[in-house]
Amino acid sequence: MNLSNLPTVMNSRIIILFASLSLVGAARAQTESGKVRTLALEEAIQLALEHNLDVQIERVNPLVGSFNLSAAYAPYDPVLGIRLEQSFQSVPGGFDRTTGLQIPGNETWNESLRPSLSGALPSGMTYNIGGDLANRTSGTSFGVDRGFQYRPGVGIDLNQPLLKDLWIDATRQQIWVSKKNLKISELVLRFQIMDVVRRVEQAYYDLIFSIENVRVQEKALELANRLLAENKRRVEVGALAPLDEQQAGAQAAARSADLLTARRNLDAQQNVLKNLITDDYREWHAIDLKPLENLVATPERFDLIESWQNGMTLRPDLLSRRTELERSDIILTYQRNQLFPQLDLIGSYGRNGLDRHWGGALEDIRDETNPRFSYGILFSIPLSNRGPRNRYRASKAEKQQALLLLKKLEQDVLVQIDDAVKLAQSSFERVAATKQARVYAESALDAEGKKLENGKSTSFVVLQLQRDLTTARSEEIRALADYNKALTQLSFSQGTTLERNRLNVNTR
Repeated sequence: MNLSNLPTVMNSRIIILFASLSLVGAARAQTESGKVRTLALEEAIQLALEHNLDVQIERVNPLVGSFNLSAAYAPYDPVLGIRLEQSFQSVPGGFDRTTGLQIPGNETWNESLRPSLSGALPSGMTYNIGGDLANRTSGTSFGVDRGFQYRPGVGIDLNQPLLKDLWIDATRQQIWVSKKNLKISELVLRFQIMDVVRRVEQAYYDLIFSIENVRVQEKALELANRLLAENKRRVEVGALAPLDEQQAGAQAAARSADLLTARRNLDAQQNVLKNLITDDYREWHAIDLKPLENLVATPERFDLIESWQNGMTLRPDLLSRRTELERSDIILTYQRNQLFPQLDLIGSYGRNGLDRHWGGALEDIRDETNPRFSYGILFSIPLSNRGPRNRYRASKAEKQQALLLLKKLEQDVLVQIDDAVKLAQSSFERVAATKQARVYAESALDAEGKKLENGKSTSFVVLQLQRDLTTARSEEIRALADYNKALTQLSFSQGTTLERNRLNVNTR
């Protein structure tokens, strides 16, 4: 190196250092200009349950499912029908060659009022209750003096399936499937809520880490600046070479850059948490979140078998997949029923009236003067039955696929829980290891600093130990955050997130 360029090099690095410090100060001033909001983890979770957009979107599905279930019962609602009709018929006259008589033409008017009430029952029976209450006929065929002729009638028609559509039909299938769909949508919502709570917890711990990491980097910059000032003083009195001052200046500039990066990461982590707890980011944009909790490593008891049992019984995604399998069973049962031939028991009963006066015709109905009834069976079957047979086979294949999907998810859950337990265990051990490493790094830097004061060490060694201490401090708080995140992930993997946070969530 050309020693004549040392002042220029030093001045350039000092300018860079002060520029970096100015940026840090500007960033700090910008942060402090915003409104500070202290936030407990419990409050953050509650805000997410109320305002998180993913949860709000998923909450709509159970509502839609309940509407669809109510609509599935619609075929059982009776249908009231009224038919009011007037008709006219003109028959031309002619000549009867057998009798040799002239047949006159005639005209007939018919007026009728036909109310009906029809519907279906859960047994598959269909009914139709109705009649022709005000049927009357008039015309030239009756003569002018005869007026009207009344033909009212009432009756009921029934149709009861005995094979196809007996124990399940399209309506009952839709109702049962809609019930399963509603349950699935509720489980999916529960899983979404668990996932949001998990993400809030992890974002909260990451935010604490980011805040603590900024403090670590501030301490690192403070140490670097202190060493830079000390080296500069020694260089001025000729007790130290200019190279040591340059090394200290480079270290201070690097720590300044690290602090800027840490502050930027803190801003990004603030946004991660804000995005989870609000549906109006503009309102929270200028707020500086300050967590109330600290990162601590609370020992936990880990039992893999118990965690597996919890996962198999509590995971909403597993319960949802099992419900999908039950839904497949319903569809398969319906398709199997459709293989049977149609064999229906049919019957009807009614009463008719006939009189020139409406009151007299109604008396005929009341007195059962002209009854009618019928009964029998209706049988039909497609000769090939190709459609029902292939739909049944398709349903069987879909059920087999649903079984495999369930088995795969169960295995995936077991692996996830196993990984989560091992991660939590290793994270807890890492907390103790990083704490010990930080203690050793502090002791080493303190000892080396005293040696430097006595002229028995160099700035290079002290700078290296400062970097090691900064790394050790950052690793310690990272280990604490990772351990708490690992506990959160374990609760999510075994399906106990809501219970762990004492949350009672209503998915309806």
